[in-house]
Amino acid sequence: MTPAAASRIAVVTGASSGIGAATARQLAAEGYRVVLTARRKDRIEALAEEITTAGGQATAYTLDVTDRTAVDEFASAFKTIGVLVNNAGGALGADPIATGDPAQWRQMYETNVIGTLNITQALLPALTASGDGTVVVLSSTAGHGTYEGGGGYVAAKHAEHVLAETLRLEIVGTPVRVIEVAPGMVKTEEFALTRFGGDSDKAAKVYAGVAQPLTADDVAETITWAVTRPSHVNIDLLVVRPRAQASNTKIHRDL
Repeated sequence: MTPAAASRIAVVTGASSGIGAATARQLAAEGYRVVLTARRKDRIEALAEEITTAGGQATAYTLDVTDRTAVDEFASAFKTIGVLVNNAGGALGADPIATGDPAQWRQMYETNVIGTLNITQALLPALTASGDGTVVVLSSTAGHGTYEGGGGYVAAKHAEHVLAETLRLEIVGTPVRVIEVAPGMVKTEEFALTRFGGDSDKAAKVYAGVAQPLTADDVAETITWAVTRPSHVNIDLLVVRPRAQASNTKIHRDL
C-alpha cells in the first residue's frame, strides 16, 4: 500500500544498526521518505546513502533522544509526518537486583522510556496534522514477562509498554494509531554485545544452540506490515518470537 502524500515521512530512531536500520530500509522500499536518527552520525549517513542509491529517499539526522532540547529542535522542522518508529533503546547488564548497577538501570530507563516519551511528545502534533499518523513503539517480550537477571531492562520495557497502552487510550478519536511490536530473541550484531559490555563470549551464549533466532529483518518486516495496514486497522500489540522460544525463560537449544 503506497502511503498517502501527507503521510510519506517516517522517522526511525536508533537507525544506526540492527532493527532500526532494517526498518528504515524496508519502509523506504514501501515508498516512505525515511528520516534516520541516531547518535552515530557516520552510521546513519552511510545508511541514508545506501537507501538513496537503491532508489529510496532518506535523510540522516544525528540525535540523542534523551536530550529534550535537541529533540524539540529536530521536531520543529516538521509540519506533518506519517510514521514514528520508536526503536532507540537497549539493555545493559544481566545482574540480579541485589547487585545491579543503578547507573545502568537509570540509563536504560532514560533511553527506552524517556527517549520514547520525548520524541513522541515532540512529534505528536505533526503526526496528528498528517491526518493519518502512526506511532510504533518497539518494546520487547521483556515488557510482558519477567526473567532472572533482567530486572532493569524488564522494568524499562514494562514502562514502555504502559506508555504505548496509555497513549492509545488518551488519543483515541484522533487520526493517530499506536502500534506496539514486542520481539523476543533477536540476534543482531550489537544487542547482546552491548548488554555485556563488549564481552563476545557472554554475548554468544545468549544464542548458543538456538538454530534460528529472529533477525533484524524479521522484526523490520513485522513493523512494516503493521504500519502499512489500512488506516482504520490498528495492530495494538504484536508479539513475535522465534519458534524455538516459547517464553522468556523457555528456549529450545540444540547443545
